Amino acid sequence: MGFTHLLNSIATHSSSSPASAGQQPHFSLVGTTQGLPILELSSICIDLTLLLVFLFTISARKILVCVGRTRFLKDDSVGNSSPIRRSISGDGEVGDVVVGTGFKFSVCCCFYVLLVQVVVLGFDGFGLIREAVDGKVVVWSVIALAAAQGLAWFVLSFLALHCKFKVLEKFPLLLRVWWFISFVICICTLYVDGKSLLVYGSNHLTSHVVANFVVTPALAFLCFVAIRGATGIELYRNSNLQEPLLEEEAGCLKVTPYTDAGLFSLAILSWLNPLLSIGAKRPLELKDIPLLAPKDRSKTNYKVLNSNWEKMKAENLSKQPSLAWAILRSFWKEAAGNAVFALLNTLVSYVGPYMISYFVDYLGGKETFPHEGYVLAGIFFVSKLLETLTTRQWYLGVDILGMHVRSALTAMVYRKGLKLSSLAKQSHTSGEIVNYMAVDVQRVGDYSWYLHDIWMLPLQIILALAILYKNVGIASVATLVATIISIIVTVPLAKVQEDYQDKLMAAKDERMRKTSECLRNMRILKLQAWEERYRVKLEEMRDVEFKWLRKALYSQAFITFIFWSSPIFVAAVTFATSILLGAELTAGSVLSALATFRILQEPLRNFPDLVSMMAQTKVSLDRLSGFLQEEELQEDATIVLPRGMSKVAIEIKDGVFCWDPSSSRPTLSGIQMKVESGMRVAVCGMVGSGKSSFLSCILGEIPKISGEVRVCGNAAYVSQSAWIQSGNIEENILFGSPMDKAKYKKVVHACSLKKDFELFSHGDQTIIGDRGINLSGGQKQRVQLARALYQDADIYLLDDPFSAVDAHTGSELFKEYIMTALANKTVVFVTHQVEFLPTADLILVLKEGHIIQAGKYDELLQAGTDFNALVSAHHEAIEAMDIPSFSSEESDENLLLDGPAILNKKCDSAGNNIDSLAKEVEDGASASDQKAIKEKKKAKRRKKQLVQEEERVKGRVSMKVYLSYMAAAYKGLLIPLIVLAQTLFQFLQIASNWWMAWANPQTEGDEAKVSPMVLLVVYMALAFGSSWFIFVRAVLVATFGLAAAQKLFLNMLRSVFRAPMSFFDSTPAGRILNRVSIDQSVVDLDIPFRLGGFASTTIQLLGIVGVMTEVTWQVLLLVIPMAAACLWMQKYYMASSRELVRIVSIQKSPVIHLFGESIAGAATIRGFGQEKRFMKRNLYLLDCFARPFFCSIAAIEWLCLRMELLSTFVFAFCMILLVSFPHGSIDPRSRDMVF
Repeated sequence: MGFTHLLNSIATHSSSSPASAGQQPHFSLVGTTQGLPILELSSICIDLTLLLVFLFTISARKILVCVGRTRFLKDDSVGNSSPIRRSISGDGEVGDVVVGTGFKFSVCCCFYVLLVQVVVLGFDGFGLIREAVDGKVVVWSVIALAAAQGLAWFVLSFLALHCKFKVLEKFPLLLRVWWFISFVICICTLYVDGKSLLVYGSNHLTSHVVANFVVTPALAFLCFVAIRGATGIELYRNSNLQEPLLEEEAGCLKVTPYTDAGLFSLAILSWLNPLLSIGAKRPLELKDIPLLAPKDRSKTNYKVLNSNWEKMKAENLSKQPSLAWAILRSFWKEAAGNAVFALLNTLVSYVGPYMISYFVDYLGGKETFPHEGYVLAGIFFVSKLLETLTTRQWYLGVDILGMHVRSALTAMVYRKGLKLSSLAKQSHTSGEIVNYMAVDVQRVGDYSWYLHDIWMLPLQIILALAILYKNVGIASVATLVATIISIIVTVPLAKVQEDYQDKLMAAKDERMRKTSECLRNMRILKLQAWEERYRVKLEEMRDVEFKWLRKALYSQAFITFIFWSSPIFVAAVTFATSILLGAELTAGSVLSALATFRILQEPLRNFPDLVSMMAQTKVSLDRLSGFLQEEELQEDATIVLPRGMSKVAIEIKDGVFCWDPSSSRPTLSGIQMKVESGMRVAVCGMVGSGKSSFLSCILGEIPKISGEVRVCGNAAYVSQSAWIQSGNIEENILFGSPMDKAKYKKVVHACSLKKDFELFSHGDQTIIGDRGINLSGGQKQRVQLARALYQDADIYLLDDPFSAVDAHTGSELFKEYIMTALANKTVVFVTHQVEFLPTADLILVLKEGHIIQAGKYDELLQAGTDFNALVSAHHEAIEAMDIPSFSSEESDENLLLDGPAILNKKCDSAGNNIDSLAKEVEDGASASDQKAIKEKKKAKRRKKQLVQEEERVKGRVSMKVYLSYMAAAYKGLLIPLIVLAQTLFQFLQIASNWWMAWANPQTEGDEAKVSPMVLLVVYMALAFGSSWFIFVRAVLVATFGLAAAQKLFLNMLRSVFRAPMSFFDSTPAGRILNRVSIDQSVVDLDIPFRLGGFASTTIQLLGIVGVMTEVTWQVLLLVIPMAAACLWMQKYYMASSRELVRIVSIQKSPVIHLFGESIAGAATIRGFGQEKRFMKRNLYLLDCFARPFFCSIAAIEWLCLRMELLSTFVFAFCMILLVSFPHGSIDPRSRDMVF
């Protein structure tokens, strides 16, 4: 039944003859040598064994999972015997699962075949033991192969059972292929066994033959299921049972398949196929992208890094803690796991250069053992295959590691921004803090790409020296010396790069700071017609940044030249030393050395990037470390007692406070105050007397020098300058609290917002622009008051909230808000409006940071002094204003004592008259007019929101975009020059290799074509010529990139400053900052080098295909379909990749916007105790950004893996062709060019 029996059956049948018809065949693989060539048979056996072991390996994880799930199934079956059970499907939907009879029968067939296989294995094992006891020759490969096959059936049987727990509607492809192939082999074996039985009769009847007949029906059914594919498991979805995994993730319940993918799926990245399949059918949306695994989420990584950072700070009280060491301690397991792939990749990458000399010798006619060529070709193929697989896992791993570091650092910077003290804020502007997150955090995360290069470079040099010593002998010492010299040269270059990066980052910080200020005050700039003046200032700052950018890019071009020349310098020194020492070089040794130099070229070429990246990362780490160690608000500045614990709501004893603790003059001093619950306390005084600072000392915002502040219960704070979040009005009022309709209506009424809602096109669902740009000052303040009132706090701290509203609205607000809604609350309010003071239970008069008077209104009036002067000044200001608010009969005393009531009466009367008049007009309108009025109201409601979601282009990137970018610099004239320089470089590279292959003898004893000196000089001329053209290409790319970046920046800046104010009302500042920071950095530094890389890769690919075609034109038979497959895969990939990149770019803007918004409103957020909610929001937005980013990087590796696999198969095909051709049919020198 199986592979072993089929091979033995074919062998036995093939070796039969009429003369031996009466003999019983010997059941052993030894007899197969008569029927099949030994190489062919052994190859089949080896391949099948490897296949079975591979199947076991990739499914080993499934055994543990399935066995565990089976145990739970057994426990569950005791209480529930129904075939219907509740489950969560692979896409996250909850419903009822019905397991059909077909699935049960399929699983039974699998275990039935497994049982028969175990029985047969027992017979074979017993027979082999008996033969060993009898002293016969034992062929252990028979039982080894059968055992591997049985093990595979064991694994795949549990895999079939596992489909029930995954609620899969289709069996896995691996399982179906196994069933199908098993049935095909079974049919072939039945045919052979049937003929054997007809010839030999019962003499051929063995345990394998019996087993094969027994399992045929089961395998036939499994083959039918494999073709059909369906498991027979049905899921009846129940939408009523769906629950979101997270509060804000209700729209997406799927977790990425990466979390529980098998080893085979992880190796070939097939877990990404469902997402790419969706992307190929329609443009992807954020809801299509699965959630991150818990270990990949920002919250998990933030907690780990923050914990280690706090430990580092506690352990290094006397010196600065190392942020780099904290990152390493947090993510060392991921880095170590990724290092395994990097190590394997490094080792297998040197297999090819090591084996080249043997392969060249074989092609030259030196065959050391039979079929050596095929063995060598197999080694090349396996090493390239492993190199491809490990490379993709390595690169994906460093991308994920970088994503974890970026998420954790961004969260830490955000948290620090919320807790930053006022003094620390003065040295870190909002623009600088955004730069920490947008640039420095990004750079630290990108360093993960270079993390392993530190230890890989020495290992690669050691491996290269070992291979070179084998080929050129003692001359490899010269290689080591030349390599060390090449590395030493980079030290001053690294210093220069670090200096340029410091200056560049400083200039970028300054530009971002000014840009942020301009965006915040754009209305003032436009009202004053200052746009051009400030645009010119920003352009001047860009010029300073551009100066350092230009130096950095041109120095990078020079470094590129140095390090493309380094491998050539090393090769020239090595070959020159070999020639001087009289070492005999052959084509094999030279090609092996050149291949080694090419591999060594990559780390040497990347070494300047490594040094530069280390310098840049160090600068960023120092900046981040300095920011994270800045002073935070004092946690013990205010002692907060639980609600109801004390009758005293606020108490300050001997309080001394100062915004700058180093100052000798405190902001507030000698503060003594006790406020009982339910009291209304008014704080008044001249401008600059310390009123706002007084509220800040209660909140704990101002550093406490001495004294004690106690607060009983939670507080709500309304700042003097309104802070409004982007979002709709309802969200601003609720401020994270659940909706209570009755309470919400009372709050709206108390804050006089009902009429405003009627004016808005979407009522309280109207989206508020950036910083509440589409609300008036009074509306912002009333939204703030509503937000505070809805929180139902114990203590209300109001910093002159009525100064931004008109007199009528202020009076009404005071009556409805403070006198009514907050009648039973403790209220401390700062005010300049004297008419509100009589209602206060306690009035505090501040002057130069001291409480100079305290008491009730009447008491303070009788006491005179400062309070009297304050009241008189207010009275004079009222009289100076020509406002006919009161009759002449009303005395000044009545105005002071009964001012609020009089104001309310007069204003209410006026308001009622206006409302009555409006009602009369509406009632007097005709029916058609009333209908028209209603239609207008409906149309007004249908208007678009002011702030829309960020637009995203869908589908292919237009060729016009590429052409416009290429034309941005010198009208595209540099593009042909870049292509020409790259073409000449590739041509000279091929020419130098061809020269070394042509000029050196093919084998030892052959005569050289040219003298050693000519050989060396020509090689150096060709090699250094190629390096020179790389330098030309690098300079041209840098020149092109600089010109294009500058032109695009200036165009963008002009467009922003010329945009109408409506653009800034409807566009959050975070979107614009995202364009001028992150996107501009990409245009400055990434895109030009990506363009150069595209030209390099394309021309190099054409050169390789040309060389391979020149050697063996038959390879075109495979290259053409492979190229078609590559184009198809690229098109399939690009459909999803474009949308993922666009979603990544869009999801970055909310992170930056929340960042800037939270820093601006940090005092309000802390005043409401909402730090945790905002931190949670930040983590959620980070995950929304990381989800498409993770899928984007995985999609890149998905495509690269398949492209490299195709190239590996083409390479293997070419190798087999070289081995298959008769010796001498191909020019050896051309043949050597393949390497």
